Amino acid sequence: MIVVDTSVWVAFFRSSDRRVVGHLQSLLEADEVALPAPVRVEILVGASRRDHPRLQRLLSALPVLYPSERTWRRIDAWVATAVAAGERFGVADLLIASLAADERADVWSLDRDFARLARLRLIEIHAIG
Repeated sequence: MIVVDTSVWVAFFRSSDRRVVGHLQSLLEADEVALPAPVRVEILVGASRRDHPRLQRLLSALPVLYPSERTWRRIDAWVATAVAAGERFGVADLLIASLAADERADVWSLDRDFARLARLRLIEIHAIG
């Protein structure tokens, strides 16, 4: 299972990177993609009125990850780790990362913040091979 971040979805929908598009299509066909609830919201909020129904249909086919109490407790621990290391992260990125950890899944993002989370050994990153 791969947790796909908003940055990858944006590149996919805009067809701005052929490698991203091809790899995400392969993951989707193999049922390997999980959609964190915050990513789903970010995609739908950013969609045009015209694209909204199509995106809702597409996204409804994916398993959506919702936070639990365990998700939030992990974030609290991660914040302490990050602060001790001199790092700061946004709530949405921490939530997406913790949802991935709930599933023992890698995170695929084009956002450098997830690479910083990985350097702290909080998450594993999915990379195009």
